Amino acid sequence: MRFGIMIMLTDAIRLLLFPVLMVFAASSDLLTMTISNRISLVLAGGFFLLTIVTGVSLAAVGMHLGAAAVVLLFAFGLFTQGWIGGGDAKLAAATTLWFGFGYLLDYLLYAALFGGALTLLLISFRQLRLPGVLARQSWIVRLHKADGVPYGIALAAAALLIYPKTGWMLDVGP
Repeated sequence: MRFGIMIMLTDAIRLLLFPVLMVFAASSDLLTMTISNRISLVLAGGFFLLTIVTGVSLAAVGMHLGAAAVVLLFAFGLFTQGWIGGGDAKLAAATTLWFGFGYLLDYLLYAALFGGALTLLLISFRQLRLPGVLARQSWIVRLHKADGVPYGIALAAAALLIYPKTGWMLDVGP
């Protein structure tokens, strides 16, 4: 009985934690232009919890940590140039922790494509005059006037596209 409950709990974490946090990160970035550090911390904690519960080898965990470290260093460089926000850098690294090197290039490619499309959409949006009904929504005004791009949306979209292909989802169920 305890084994069955553990499997159900593990599957619930795999099915819900990562996707829900990605959607929350994207919506938070859209509405506030910030991504809380808590999201990245919970993503990292969830990863480590699942590696323990599912018996992932230390070597595999080390490879995932290495991939996340590479992305964090690269993203920190982008942050120091003002090209992405700090929350974006941390979210990209925490997401990569779940994907490892196996899905890293796919994730970065999709994030770049989605980010480019989002940037072009925002450039067009920011050239428009806001109608009165939209001009009364503080988050829309903030998005319209901001210099930056809520890149967490692109990172989350890329992550949600890749996640179903990973071992985390392929191993769900009996």
